[in-house]
Amino acid sequence: MRHALVSRRVLPALIVLSAVSTTPILAQTKQAGAQASSSSAPVLSRADVENFAKVEVTIGAVRDTIQAKLAMTRNKKDELQAALRDTLATQVAGILKQAGLSDADYRHRLFYVSTNADARRVYDSTFAKLTGQPIPGQVAAASTAAVKVPAGQVGVHIGHVVNSAPDTPKKESYIAIANAEAKTASTHATLGARNATNLDAMKLHAGHVLNALDPSLMPMGPGAGYGLKKAAAGIAAHINMAAEAPGASANVKVHANHISTSAKNTSARVDEAIALCQKIQASTSASDAAALMNQLVSVTSQFYPGFDSNGDGRIGWQEKEGGIQQIEEHVKLMLAGEGLGG
Repeated sequence: MRHALVSRRVLPALIVLSAVSTTPILAQTKQAGAQASSSSAPVLSRADVENFAKVEVTIGAVRDTIQAKLAMTRNKKDELQAALRDTLATQVAGILKQAGLSDADYRHRLFYVSTNADARRVYDSTFAKLTGQPIPGQVAAASTAAVKVPAGQVGVHIGHVVNSAPDTPKKESYIAIANAEAKTASTHATLGARNATNLDAMKLHAGHVLNALDPSLMPMGPGAGYGLKKAAAGIAAHINMAAEAPGASANVKVHANHISTSAKNTSARVDEAIALCQKIQASTSASDAAALMNQLVSVTSQFYPGFDSNGDGRIGWQEKEGGIQQIEEHVKLMLAGEGLGG
């Protein structure tokens, strides 16, 4: 049996992030940037926004494939990396051509959906339908049945991680709220990076990322109002309390260490991302902010999958590696070891 709150990973185009450059597609000139942000630029219809969301889903699938190849140990040579990036740029260019979109059209649509609240709702709703993902900033509906947890205090603390936490906005689990905030942060890091000549737009999206990471630093924004920083800390704290509770089995203790380590890795990435957001907001030039925004894209893209820090071709739970995905995996292993998984 697969529990709803230990969800499978489906990556929409605005959430699948990489440091891969698609310069031929996303390169912006000052003139084109001004045109995209001009009040005289055409207003997009609902159909236009829906079609743009479909294009972004297609681009995301291509980016997913190339990103996976870039991460493979056998493809680490510079010439192979360059060839893969060229392939990505060529394929994205082909997608835009097939959709009848020029560079200027693409930038205008991207700017429009990132700055127009009504268009963004249509865009997010379409994305959710196409990918099965919850709308950014929201949490997927919980299962009608709670995940079964061990008895006693052990189960109480595991329950906060997988079922319901007492201090989250809608009593979501710490895993659910961590996923939601991570996706929102990743989305807005990508949007900021795609406005590489617009300093104000980059600062705006850096603020949105900051809101999803720690709303005490940026109270207003698209996040859920809790923050990935606090959610990751909640996972680590309560899974450790479960391991220290009377009656905790050796199985719980082993996997609690794995879960806690991955949660702490996530917290470290959050701190790095917060520092980048603050530098972007303090930047006085678009070029400086764009370089920082590319770093932010890279860091936020690691929130869910983690990072292969030792280059062995896999991502484990260990320090500097595991992310939210490894938290989910080891929660499942923990519950299965208690005879509650399936």
